[in-house]
Amino acid sequence: MSTPPTDRRPEGEHEVKGLAFRDDSDGSGEGEREAPPSPPTAPKRRITWQKLTFLPATLVALLLATWLWFQQADLDEISRNALSNGQVSKALWQHIELSVISTFFVLIIAIPLGILLTRKAFRKATPLAMTIANMGQATPAIGLLALLVIWLGTGTKAALIGIIVYAVLPVLSNTIAGLKANDPTVLEAARGIGMSPLGVLTRIELPLAVPLILAGVRTALVLNVGTATLATFGGGGGLGVLITTGITNQRMPVLVLGSVLTVALALLVDWLASLAELFLRPRGLEVGT
Repeated sequence: MSTPPTDRRPEGEHEVKGLAFRDDSDGSGEGEREAPPSPPTAPKRRITWQKLTFLPATLVALLLATWLWFQQADLDEISRNALSNGQVSKALWQHIELSVISTFFVLIIAIPLGILLTRKAFRKATPLAMTIANMGQATPAIGLLALLVIWLGTGTKAALIGIIVYAVLPVLSNTIAGLKANDPTVLEAARGIGMSPLGVLTRIELPLAVPLILAGVRTALVLNVGTATLATFGGGGGLGVLITTGITNQRMPVLVLGSVLTVALALLVDWLASLAELFLRPRGLEVGT
């Protein structure tokens, strides 16, 4: 004898208008609750310990190796005279001074000029300004310095002007590119809520352009350190004095010391500029923060 079919459904399954469905909730409403939000991830660290330690350790090793090499080097009278009486520290300080002063003037010239050339009233002057800046960097640095020496005479003034003219282009071009890259809809929205042109510039345009501007400043810094070695041909001093002395007198220890110090200073400046670039970059522009 066959068993009659049962109308019972599995527990939790119901029938509505002839259609079966299953309710996995326990009747307390917990089944309909949304999943708890995932905990916020920690913001990515801007600077790692590798970034802080690798290059300084490399520079220390380079300078230590140079010092050890000098301990066993045979210095004649000419080499000792070139390196004695504080000549090395004097040349290093002059080099740093030339780089810092020239970079300061590059910033106060190129960034305001870049801002001005992106304003509606002065945009037509942008091609002319960029042509002049390109000419300054396209001219060989030693030739530019020679022309300035003929015009202004020997001394620090001619060397500074030559370094400044040579380093304006990267900061100026990056400032213009950074400001032009801003989203027009964002700027229009800012004006729509009643912000003044100065407020839009200082609170929106410049912060968004900071990464590109800082990249240009970093490039200009390294250019200034390298170009400052040519200041010696105009009587401006710097580490170029050691390099030219080593070349003209064929004294390898003097040449090596001047070259190593120049390279170490350029790498140190680039490292410091990279840290400043990370610190000054607006936090809102970073992915994942």
